[in-house]
Amino acid sequence: MLYWLLYEKLFPFFHPFRIFRYLTFRTAFASGTALLIALLIGPYVIQKLREFQIGQFVREDGPQSHLKKTGTPTMGGVLICIAILLPTVLWSDPANPFVWITVFSTLAFGAIGFADDYIKVVQRRSLGLTARAKLMWQGLAGALVAIFLVVLEQFKMFSTRLSVPFVKSWHPDLLWHWWPSTVPHLGFLAFLPFIAFVVFVLMGSSNAVNLTDGLDGLAIGCTIIAAAALAVLTYVSGHVVFADYLELQRMPMVGELTVFCGSMVGASIGFLWYNAHPAEIFMGDVGSLALGGAIGTVAVLIRQELLLPFIGGVFILEAVSVILQVGSYKLRNGKRIFKMAPLHHHFEQLGWSESKVIVRFWIGALVFALFALTTLKLR
Repeated sequence: MLYWLLYEKLFPFFHPFRIFRYLTFRTAFASGTALLIALLIGPYVIQKLREFQIGQFVREDGPQSHLKKTGTPTMGGVLICIAILLPTVLWSDPANPFVWITVFSTLAFGAIGFADDYIKVVQRRSLGLTARAKLMWQGLAGALVAIFLVVLEQFKMFSTRLSVPFVKSWHPDLLWHWWPSTVPHLGFLAFLPFIAFVVFVLMGSSNAVNLTDGLDGLAIGCTIIAAAALAVLTYVSGHVVFADYLELQRMPMVGELTVFCGSMVGASIGFLWYNAHPAEIFMGDVGSLALGGAIGTVAVLIRQELLLPFIGGVFILEAVSVILQVGSYKLRNGKRIFKMAPLHHHFEQLGWSESKVIVRFWIGALVFALFALTTLKLR
C-alpha cells in the first residue's frame, strides 16, 4: 500500500518519491521491514504462547535427545506469516495479481497447518489432522491457485509453458490442445494437466518443508537460502533485459514477486533469531506448510518448477528419505534403509550432534541453490 500511496498518488507532487518505483529498493525495504517485525514481536509471541501453554509435543518414537524439547512454544509460524505478508502488502504493487495469488497460497497452507497444530497442541487430540484430511485441504488450496492462473492465462497474463533447465528453446505446454477443438464446451478440461501439476508441486513443496522441520533452525535456515535464490530468479524473470539475455520466458509482472521473496528472507532471518539452537520457539505446521506453499507457488508463477529440486534441495532429500523408508518398510518386510527418517534423524543416529547436522544441511542447501542459479546461464 505504501507503493500505491507514495508513488502512484504522491509522486506527482513530490518527485523524490520516484525511488519507490524501483523494485530493488522496495525489496530491500520489504526484507528489512519483515526482519524488524519478526525481531520486535517475537518475544511477545513467545510469551503469549507460553501463557496459553501452547507447547511442542515430541513423539516418543523419535530421537530420545529431543524429549527435552517438550513444552517449547510452538505455532510460531503465525509470527512468520505476519512478518512476510505485512511487508509484502506494504511494499508491493497492489494491482499485481501474482502478489495476491502468493499471499492467498501462503495464508491457505498456513491455515491448514494452523488447524493441524490447534487440534494437536491446543485441543490435545490425536496427532492433529488425519493424513487424508490434510492432503485433501492441500489439494484444494493448490487447485484454487491453479484455477486463478488459468483465469490469468485467458487474459494472456500467464503462460502454462514450462522452463526446462539447460534447454534454451524447448518449453513444453501443460495443455491438452485437442480438447477445445474437439469438444468446445469442455475446453476447460484442456487445463487439467496443468492444474494437476500445480497441485502436485504445491503439495510436494509444503510437505517437504514440513518434514524438514525437525531440528532447531534447520527448516528456517534452508528457507532463507531457497527464498534468496527465488528472489534472484523472480527478478531476472521479470526484467526484460535479463530475461532476454538468459533466454527466459518474458514475464514482466512476476518481477513484483521479488518483494515477496525479500519479505520471506527477512522474516525467516528474524524467526531464526529465536529458533536457533537451542530454540525458544518452533514454527509448527502453520509455519512449515505456509513456507512450503509459498516457495512452491513462487516457483509455479515464474515457471521454474523443474528447478525446485535444486532450489530446495534439502527439502526434497528429506521428503525422498521418508518415501524410501516407508516403501522399504512395507515392501521388504520391515527392513529400513535409514536408521531413522527423515534424513536429519539418520545422521543424528550416526552420532552427529544436532548443531553439526543443522549447519551441514545449511551448507548443502546453499550448494543446491547456487547450482540452481548457474542453470540460468548453462543453456
